[in-house]
Amino acid sequence: MKGFRARLDYILKHNTFINKLFKFTAGSCIRLIGLFVPVKNNAVLFSGHGRKYNDSPRAIYEYMMGKKEFENFTFYWAVENPEKTVIPGRCIKVKPDTFKYFVTALKCKYWITCVNIERSLKFKKKKTLYLNTWHGIPIKTVGNEASNRKDYDFSYINFFCISGDFETDIYYRAFNLKESQIIKTGLPRNDNLYNVSEEEIKSIKRKIGLPEDKKIILYAPTWRDSKDGGKSYQIKPPIDIDYWKKELKDEYILLFRTHPYTSKLIGVNFDDFVRDYINYPDVNDLLKVSDILISDYSAVIFDYSILEKPIISFAYDYEEYGKERGFSIDIKKEMPGGICETENQVIDRIKNMDFNEEVKMVKVFKNKYCKYGGSAIVDCVKTLFDFYKDDII
Repeated sequence: MKGFRARLDYILKHNTFINKLFKFTAGSCIRLIGLFVPVKNNAVLFSGHGRKYNDSPRAIYEYMMGKKEFENFTFYWAVENPEKTVIPGRCIKVKPDTFKYFVTALKCKYWITCVNIERSLKFKKKKTLYLNTWHGIPIKTVGNEASNRKDYDFSYINFFCISGDFETDIYYRAFNLKESQIIKTGLPRNDNLYNVSEEEIKSIKRKIGLPEDKKIILYAPTWRDSKDGGKSYQIKPPIDIDYWKKELKDEYILLFRTHPYTSKLIGVNFDDFVRDYINYPDVNDLLKVSDILISDYSAVIFDYSILEKPIISFAYDYEEYGKERGFSIDIKKEMPGGICETENQVIDRIKNMDFNEEVKMVKVFKNKYCKYGGSAIVDCVKTLFDFYKDDII
């Protein structure tokens, strides 16, 4: 079933006619059902990235759990594997794209997601209040600018988070957003990246089994579109792990973290030097303990810049990716230190790094693209629940 859904997602994304037919038919059915489902004023539906318990909705949920104002609220979480997903607190788990899921969405007055609650079907009721935090600052094109489809329309969303002013024009074009929908909060998931202490870093290293006498490199590439009609979303970085180990193992450990939509990592065998943190539940822990981030076109670059530590953009398929997907910013110009297109360039930059100069470049990048943030959770809760006035994080 999971393989079928992946192929269906691919078809809907790449075939305009089938997409329109599906949305009209399924959306009409759900709206009809909605006529018989009353809205509950104290019900909230949360949905994370990749249909998992993660990202900004998780940060908001965990904050709300501890507040007395929400003691009588019912919380629902949309997760791919309800039986296997551990979520703290009092929530009801529901599997996305099921009849129960759509009925749950219809009855919840509040929606909080970083992707899409309606699955593009447009059945939101006027009484429903919808907060979309989105799941990353756009380094690459998104929505209507990223594909042959031009039907992305978030004009019905009530609130949409941004981290920097440069995003607004992008989202106007990509999602048909209006200025009144934009809230300048930053991403809630990033609040805990501000003011990280050395003691916290040491604690996380002990928790996840990392030594304190080695520097940590986090390699977190973005996803690549399917090359086999949606059967898989795999990635094979053009790296020689033996070469990396020979050059770096005395001083560094390399952590791998792929994008949530990536189904398989090829060409990497894990050991004491290169370690598997693909399924580790809290990516911010990995950002905090890492001394250097290596990525390509992932929004994690912006998140990591908050920590003001060196960033290397390993853009090995820059020309190909640019033609297929496109970029929202000039990464050759804007990335701290530009881009590296070969693994030799990456290794050379690591071994000959001027740490202070790297940090200076990252600070410039951060100040430009992460203008807002640090109290996004509270700002979002106050905006969505207008009765909530607590100023204590």
